[in-house]
Amino acid sequence: MNTTVTIWSLEQTAPGDLRAAAEPPASAGVRIVRAEVPSPEFSRYLYTAVGSDLSWTDRLSWPAERWHRAVHGPGNEIWVVYERGTPAGYIEFDAQDDGVVEIVYFGLLPDFRGRGLGGHLLSVGTARAWDLAERWPGRAPTRRVWLHTCSLDGPYAMANYERRGFRLFDTTTEPYPAPAAG
Repeated sequence: MNTTVTIWSLEQTAPGDLRAAAEPPASAGVRIVRAEVPSPEFSRYLYTAVGSDLSWTDRLSWPAERWHRAVHGPGNEIWVVYERGTPAGYIEFDAQDDGVVEIVYFGLLPDFRGRGLGGHLLSVGTARAWDLAERWPGRAPTRRVWLHTCSLDGPYAMANYERRGFRLFDTTTEPYPAPAAG
């Protein structure tokens, strides 16, 4: 039996669209670091750790070579938020042609949700999407940052994107297989 899922596509078209969230206090031990050494294994860990309870399944069947291509694409980046040394979530970019950057994945591990880290990670991550060309010589300057979220994502996802200045530009509804009874 299938159910439906609603998919919302959102965008920013100028760096000034970004409305940054407040930073956590220094005493929280929160830092956001780019994973500069592409690692398919680390990418898969983040994907499964964040998406395990959110129905993230599209990458689960990927062979190792596909993970390798995803993390080694020119301009593709992963930024990880840590709390006191523990990975708490991530944001992943896919640098597309003509200065377009897609935020392909963004989220927090379940134990870190609802603590104010998501707004901060999305703020810092989106700012890094806007200045991506500075780290990748030869890439066109970013002129658009976009993403999609869906009705299966966390209950605060859409509101977080809108608070950070993302604007809705498309809505679709697609069939989605219901989980198997177990």
